[in-house]
Amino acid sequence: MACIAPAVASLQAATTARLQSPLASACSAAASSKAGFKCAASASRVLPSITPSPLSQHVVSQIKSSLPRKMRRSVSVYATSATEASTQAPEGNSASSGGSSKGRVMVIGGDGYCGWATALHLSEQGYDVSIVDNLSRRLFDEQLGSQTLTPIASIHDRVRRWREITGKTIALYIGDVCDFEFLADAFQTFEPTAVVHFGEQRSAPYSMIDRNRAVFTQHNNVIGTINVMFAIKEFAPECHLVKLGTMGEYGTPNIDIEEGFITITHNGRTDTLPYPKQASSFYHLSKVHDSHNIAFACKAWSMRATDLNQGVVYGVATPETEKDVMLINRLDYDGVFGTALNRFVVQAAVGHPLTIYGKGGQTRGYLDIRDTVRCVELAIANPAKLGEFRVFNQFTEQFSVRDLARLVTAAGEKMGIEVKAINVPNPRVEAEEHYYNAKRTKLLELGLQPHFLGDALLDSLLNFAVRYKDRVDGNQIMPAVSWKKIGVKPKTSVTTTPAA
Repeated sequence: MACIAPAVASLQAATTARLQSPLASACSAAASSKAGFKCAASASRVLPSITPSPLSQHVVSQIKSSLPRKMRRSVSVYATSATEASTQAPEGNSASSGGSSKGRVMVIGGDGYCGWATALHLSEQGYDVSIVDNLSRRLFDEQLGSQTLTPIASIHDRVRRWREITGKTIALYIGDVCDFEFLADAFQTFEPTAVVHFGEQRSAPYSMIDRNRAVFTQHNNVIGTINVMFAIKEFAPECHLVKLGTMGEYGTPNIDIEEGFITITHNGRTDTLPYPKQASSFYHLSKVHDSHNIAFACKAWSMRATDLNQGVVYGVATPETEKDVMLINRLDYDGVFGTALNRFVVQAAVGHPLTIYGKGGQTRGYLDIRDTVRCVELAIANPAKLGEFRVFNQFTEQFSVRDLARLVTAAGEKMGIEVKAINVPNPRVEAEEHYYNAKRTKLLELGLQPHFLGDALLDSLLNFAVRYKDRVDGNQIMPAVSWKKIGVKPKTSVTTTPAA
């Protein structure tokens, strides 16, 4: 089994190259390690003890795709921890213990910010849960030289600790949904009744760094989602797809934003049509493509799907992640992956001026991460009908960037922290003053009880940022990705000099 090491080492470089140049193939790297691949084919199905690092785990699906077809399934990865792994795939009906299951939910992208919190919440609520993830979000940090504010454990240690605390097992499938054979294997093994799809590159700035990242984002997000659709069609036709979309698909129109569809009258005729989309980055465009593809699959294949057009998420703690330090979620504050409110509270904690892009009138929908996990649960518990494509606008309040800066400034003053704000050139191409009124009734009708952004929540979030402020890298705070300056030359760094 140790002879897989040369293959893994070779493919680590190939995988990094794939993310830097998405159309490049790992085959050339694989060619130099044929002996290693031959040995890998006969290795145990469980590789964590051989390849414990996140980067090694990320390339396992690349290893499998480089093997002869008949040998691929023998190197799929199934594990529950980095130190304890079974030699068998997770049993189909034993993902959780302690009572009957509400259903079997596959969380794609379950190692990420929203995915991890959602996986724990659904497990706590009595669902059998599996996580499918290629750990690429951790690789993005390695690429950009950044790190989460919070020290997060490996995914294997996370799920092991969850089982130790709760007695509930989360099945873990390490691989890339862009590799359909891996995905098919995971579907046939776990047999989901619902799929929650977070498994996409989620950052607009990342998609605007250079041509390579733009292509990677489109390929990863669109092809990955198409693979999920085909897996449902082939292996779980009654499965409910709950797809994380974004309110950014709508843009900022000068009319009210409806929930997915709009009824219009034109030249005397009336119809209900998908709401017009005005995406503002290659990331947002990938989400638009997803929505169109899923809507088509619902019509053509009678697939059932709920598209959750989510606003900007803030916060870090949920009741489940607070159970133990090893369950803590990531919190991004950098200019590439950090969202507005999370960035502001971290900037306040370290004494950096709040960075308001342009005039600061950009208004969006926002929600607490505790509401994110509850919205997903509500969508699963109240599934779409076969053949139905429905859209929920998933946010609880609207704020402008200026509004958020004022709220964080006031929260800092209450804690004795002097908070200043500066207007910096807007790296994005967007309206900085505009009308914005989005509808959000469907999840409320299903029973969502929102956590609104009040003083107590801001105080808690700011205290959390102060606790970990020694981990903040000042070079990651200022925006360094320009929508207008994106080019074809690959960038290896997007850091800036800290503001004075």
